[in-house]
Amino acid sequence: MVRMKRAPPLICLVSLLLQLTLAGCSPAPAPTVAAPTATTATATLAPVVRQPGELLLATTTSTADSGLLTFILPVFEKANNVKVNVVAVGTGQAIEIGRKGDADVLLVHARAQEDKFVADGEAKERFDVMYNDFIIVGPKNDPVKVAGTKGAADAFKAIAAAQATFVSRGDKSGTNTKELAIWASAKITPTKEMKWYNAIGQGMGDTLLFSNEQQGYTLSDRGTYLSMQDKLTGLTIVFGGQKLADNQDKLLLNPYGVMAVNPARHPAVNYDLAMKFVNWILSVDTQKLIAGYGVDKYGQPLFYANSAQYQAAQ
Repeated sequence: MVRMKRAPPLICLVSLLLQLTLAGCSPAPAPTVAAPTATTATATLAPVVRQPGELLLATTTSTADSGLLTFILPVFEKANNVKVNVVAVGTGQAIEIGRKGDADVLLVHARAQEDKFVADGEAKERFDVMYNDFIIVGPKNDPVKVAGTKGAADAFKAIAAAQATFVSRGDKSGTNTKELAIWASAKITPTKEMKWYNAIGQGMGDTLLFSNEQQGYTLSDRGTYLSMQDKLTGLTIVFGGQKLADNQDKLLLNPYGVMAVNPARHPAVNYDLAMKFVNWILSVDTQKLIAGYGVDKYGQPLFYANSAQYQAAQ
């Protein structure tokens, strides 16, 4: 049994939203409420309470919503007789937590932000853990014909030209960062005046559920989409193919990295335990767990193992 201080993903997200104080506005709505049209949602997280002998892991919602952490963390907890407190938020918020010293270790997916975290001395080193890819999902009838486009930027151009409903996480997560980069490459800047563009300030799971309700397009990591596919009966993959190897836009690759927070900057962190976690998640045995997760159910892994140790053992 997982001994994490977290509820199932959707409950966890609702609980988290109750802790957020949005700058100058109310918390982002639940998926059953019309999404706001603002393009971003800047939130200040409540302080994370550190418990003795506990590992604080700040991570992106995709590792939680996909079920990966529920699958692998019990092994670490049992081996080290420790509880892992998981704070699953957008990557930008996870890195903010790390900068405050309110996490011991980060598992995130926004490479430029991760590299800056290391360059700023907030972590000593970043390590490759795994990867999957981003896909564009949308209504099954694909009214904009995104499936016929040659790249993600072209797909976004088609969505904007048709003013088709688009749902953005709007939470400065790794996925939101990639989405905004795609808009930039398409030379389009979404604004609150664009009524078809909905930035809802929520995690990947709730963003997918809202897209399903509204019959809108959205950018998702493949792992979370596959793990929730049974709940997304109105959506399908319209760009990116049915498997990672089929994704014709290689810029949609989605690497994840792990970093222990630097104790020289934040003396309160449990650095020794954080490094045990880093070494554990990079180990061949754990990487095999990651590589096998989802294969039986989906016919493909939700994440592809990618640590240096794992690659050397192949």
